[in-house]
Amino acid sequence: MSDFTHKDLSGARFEDVNLAGADFHRVDLTGARFRVVDMTRVTISGAALADVDISGQIDNVRVNGVDVVPLVEAELDRRYPDRAKMRPGDAAGYREAWDALERLWQQTVARARRMDPELLHQQVNGEWSFIETLRHLVFATDFLVNRAILGQPSPWDPLDLPGDERPDEPGIPRDRDARPPLDQVLALRADRMAAVRDVLASLTDEQLAGRTQPVTEPGHPEPDSIPVRRCLQAVLDEEWQHRLYAERDLNALERQPG
Repeated sequence: MSDFTHKDLSGARFEDVNLAGADFHRVDLTGARFRVVDMTRVTISGAALADVDISGQIDNVRVNGVDVVPLVEAELDRRYPDRAKMRPGDAAGYREAWDALERLWQQTVARARRMDPELLHQQVNGEWSFIETLRHLVFATDFLVNRAILGQPSPWDPLDLPGDERPDEPGIPRDRDARPPLDQVLALRADRMAAVRDVLASLTDEQLAGRTQPVTEPGHPEPDSIPVRRCLQAVLDEEWQHRLYAERDLNALERQPG
């Protein structure tokens, strides 16, 4: 077990590091950044929390003995009236949610078109650029809908962009240096969004409660039967969250000098 007592690790980088069960006592984390971290069952006591920004999957989080998650959820639903639609209970609800997402994305894309095209390739605080975000959503549709639900063994386009946390997999592209123009990526997005729309158009409640037919060819997801609801809920979550991220970063780009 490593012991970092009375050590100055300021500016250190920890990537693919296992800190499960680690103990932090009198540690200065000012300005630290945590991305793609699992903080399940973390206990923080005697802490000073000021100007802290937390985003992610949050459940059963108590601050000074109060579970703040219901408060946060209620406020987010108030700020974003369409957010409650992203938790549908039946097939008709999924169609309504997708209609809302298409409408919201149209607004975001129209905003992006008014910006300098070069800014759409620019990352903000190490996050994906606008173009990279769209490419990732193409990948999400390919593996959640085209492969998992529709059974296409290898639906990938060369511009598909898996998440950074995923390892490289044979046959799945990951070209981080590609800089395609917005119209090219939007054409790809339109094709994938139409695939989702077609699946939802014929979706029944019985199908929603069922499972996918396993794709026998190697790839992602692994050859397995998956609940259809899980796939479609993941699509809604990806689309909703990444649009919020895109709007946040477009705000930051617009505030840049010049």
